[in-house]
Amino acid sequence: MSLPETKKVIQTLAKYSVCDLSDALVKTGLKKGGYFPNLVRQSQNPTGATMVGKAYTVLFAPKDDPRPAIKGGYIDKVTEDSVLVIALSKNLQKLDAPYTKISNALYGGLMSTRANYLKSNGTIVFGRVRDIDEHKELKRDVFSYGLGSTAHGPVLKLVGINVPVEVLIDDYPEPRTEVINPGDYIMGDDNGVVKVEDNADLLSILEYIPKRVAADTLVKEDILKGEECTPSQKKRRAGL
Repeated sequence: MSLPETKKVIQTLAKYSVCDLSDALVKTGLKKGGYFPNLVRQSQNPTGATMVGKAYTVLFAPKDDPRPAIKGGYIDKVTEDSVLVIALSKNLQKLDAPYTKISNALYGGLMSTRANYLKSNGTIVFGRVRDIDEHKELKRDVFSYGLGSTAHGPVLKLVGINVPVEVLIDDYPEPRTEVINPGDYIMGDDNGVVKVEDNADLLSILEYIPKRVAADTLVKEDILKGEECTPSQKKRRAGL
């Protein structure tokens, strides 16, 4: 069975929340529901709607990293309907707040200006961003761990474009590493950010979400009528 077209996937997922997607991913066996903790929605699109797009990944590393710096930058290559995902090499990540060893910002207002022009759907930064008022003025979805004021150039170099990026996450019973690959679908709203791979499970996930949402709507109606929550959930979700 062929995978659905990118624009159709984006249009479908945009109708729902990241919580709805996580519920579907848990159903497929992903206990963490594809969720990336600790990201904050620093600015958002005009309607506040769910952000969805395909990951366009960017990787920064310290100046002394053995990999050569990529010249010419990344921003002019950003693709339509993408979500720009910016990450640091693992040696610059932390398990506890502020989750990054770098106080410099990885992303700024000019980058959002260009990304908007290229019709990218949003930006995720596993680090700091700056020029927060510009992102808000542009009404661009931008998620990050925090804010900063200084550009990244003095301490970092660009070492990867559209490569897998690793994100270190503190978790129980032990820390784990999540990977975002170019082309993964990225979804974000006020609840945070979730990833879903563009693979054979995608169609069943897209079919499950509206069924689960409809069932939970009925559960809510039952509760408002005075019914107990747990029996209603069992009844309405039967067969999902």
